[in-house]
Amino acid sequence: MKFVIIGGDAAGMSAASRAKRNLPDTEVTVLEQTQDVSYSACGMPYNIADPDREMDDLVVRHAHVFREKQGIDLRTGHRVEGIDRTVKTVTGRDLKGREFEISYDKLLIATGASPVIPDLPGFDLPGVMPLKSLDDGKKIKDFIRSQDVKKVVIIGMGYIALEMCEALREREIEVSMVKPRPMFLPWMNPDLASVVNEEVEGHGVEIHLGHKIDRIEESGNSLKVICPDMTLEGQAVLVAIGVRPNSEMAAGAGLDLGPYGSIAVDRTLKTTDENIYSAGDCADAYHVVTGRKTWVPLALRANRAGWAVADNVTGKRTELEGIAGSAVFKVFDLQVARTGLSVGEAEEAGFDPIEAAVKTRSRAHAHPGSTTMHVQIVGDKKTGRLLGMQIVGREGAVHRIKAPSVALHCKMTVEAFSQCDLAYAPPFSPTWDPMLTAANQLLKKM
Repeated sequence: MKFVIIGGDAAGMSAASRAKRNLPDTEVTVLEQTQDVSYSACGMPYNIADPDREMDDLVVRHAHVFREKQGIDLRTGHRVEGIDRTVKTVTGRDLKGREFEISYDKLLIATGASPVIPDLPGFDLPGVMPLKSLDDGKKIKDFIRSQDVKKVVIIGMGYIALEMCEALREREIEVSMVKPRPMFLPWMNPDLASVVNEEVEGHGVEIHLGHKIDRIEESGNSLKVICPDMTLEGQAVLVAIGVRPNSEMAAGAGLDLGPYGSIAVDRTLKTTDENIYSAGDCADAYHVVTGRKTWVPLALRANRAGWAVADNVTGKRTELEGIAGSAVFKVFDLQVARTGLSVGEAEEAGFDPIEAAVKTRSRAHAHPGSTTMHVQIVGDKKTGRLLGMQIVGREGAVHRIKAPSVALHCKMTVEAFSQCDLAYAPPFSPTWDPMLTAANQLLKKM
């Protein structure tokens, strides 16, 4: 069987490795347009924070290992430009411009996502950079070093933007952040969002909300981000306003698309063509709370989906239940975690959401080192079902969020979650864990 994979990062290489492991005689070909495969993209902000580390430290497995030890025909520098579903071939060009055509029995589209770059003047200037690929990380790090950067403007305030503002401040670089929308973290409970906002500003970062960006201009050795009501200046501009799925090739082949233009797949990761699968940041998923299609491009889903595709193409039927939208990130001394739906998302999904937010302690009363913890919980007033949770704190937030994530997969009610037997010891939690305290407060409203 000829199994061809377009894209050589998380989903693509997970599928390639598992397919060879499941069925060693499978002829696996991976076509990757860059020279980089299998690297920890999520580690790039932390790598940039350390001027002494090489970006290549983030490579998990080099291309030659896949070729020599696993027998995978991994072709870097090969850009696929089209899919012909009738004759089951993919066509494209390599770095030297030479055309290629490869036939397949089963095809996986794992083309990932690309950073959103506004179609505005100046966003193509040197020093205006996104952070998505390993090559992007290298360019940013090299630019900071070669230009002796002292000030950066970040456009956007999402996960990557906040992680990068910490990384840059670690290197004593001044940071200004700007976004057109008026809310800091619009998906987060306002009380919790204000805690994160204060943490960022407390580390010397300027936050400018509700400012439309008109253009970027060069000004000597600096760049100016021009808004109608103000101008921000820096030696570099980081564009971190989100990503979009790379689904153009799939659309061109006549495959159906899902939310936000992602590639539509069923629970086996199969597209609307029985011989073509899709996985990773380019593909959609089912949400375990709503049961509806969604698009949340995160690492665990990409790796798990790659495994599932490999199982399905090698004869072991595998279905994925879906995702809960669980995500965590660190910003300075805060841990920020979420799973499930926000109040707004729950309303859009047709629930009757009700929430409770509590401010409590991370450890037992009077235990040394205890810090403030903020927990918000969302439930459905009609059914009592648990819909989501958000946690912000200086310790314990990240690992706590795993419990409500499991509860969402199990479709537990708030009352059932409030009865969970969570472990307690003074160095780790109050007797009533902050999540249980939040659940008990919500039950009073239901």
